[in-house]
Amino acid sequence: MAELVLSALDRGVLTLAFNRPDRLNAWTGDLGRRYFDLLEQAEKDPDVRAIVVTGAGRGFCSGADFQTLASIQTGSYDEEPDPRPVTFPTTVAKPVVAAVNGACAGLGMVHALVCDLVFTAEDAKWTTAFSRRGLIAEYGLSWVLPRVMGQQRAMDVLLSGRTFTGREAYELGLANRALPGGELLEHAQRYAADLAANVSPASMAVIKRQVWGDWTASLEEAARAAAREMAASFGRPDFAEGVASFLERRPPNFPPL
Repeated sequence: MAELVLSALDRGVLTLAFNRPDRLNAWTGDLGRRYFDLLEQAEKDPDVRAIVVTGAGRGFCSGADFQTLASIQTGSYDEEPDPRPVTFPTTVAKPVVAAVNGACAGLGMVHALVCDLVFTAEDAKWTTAFSRRGLIAEYGLSWVLPRVMGQQRAMDVLLSGRTFTGREAYELGLANRALPGGELLEHAQRYAADLAANVSPASMAVIKRQVWGDWTASLEEAARAAAREMAASFGRPDFAEGVASFLERRPPNFPPL
């Protein structure tokens, strides 16, 4: 059986590719477990400093596999669910960059948006799809979307379930960049390689925890927590190396996480 998720490491960047191209990388329990296992391994691997997630073939992830949905409908679905939530990538202490190369629908859209940054092909097809399948805003998307694109825009894409392009996804605030498809993966990997080479792993881990965690905090709570984190950062070797490399006008040599 082919690997459900392809994996390649280069210059500190681990590239993961969902690998069910004949089904536009439709999501299954086995694919999800393999993806999360690789994220867990990457977090522990000192050679990995940033992660890029994409899809093999023409799709990023077309949503839940219809065979899975059919078995749920008939009551025959009996797979043991993975205990790690869909939001698991937000808890990984290394930056995760989505490179949405094609179809990004339903659950696939959720998986793109729980990455830390999103780059998309201009002609990629995006859709929430839920309302057109008799479903609801799944896996916290009703929480994520209003925060990244505003309530009215979130209502539009959730209620209508309409399909829109990667270019519109960028204009709506769902992606950091919209690029020609042929340039997408290289751009995402180059961005991640810059993080891997020039940014403190400890700083990225703390910043990621702050950004995802502070959405439910007040300004005062976030400021108090940031003061504690800042005091801790002064004692890390990353701070000494960051200052020294700047003063000496050389590339930094930050320790692994």
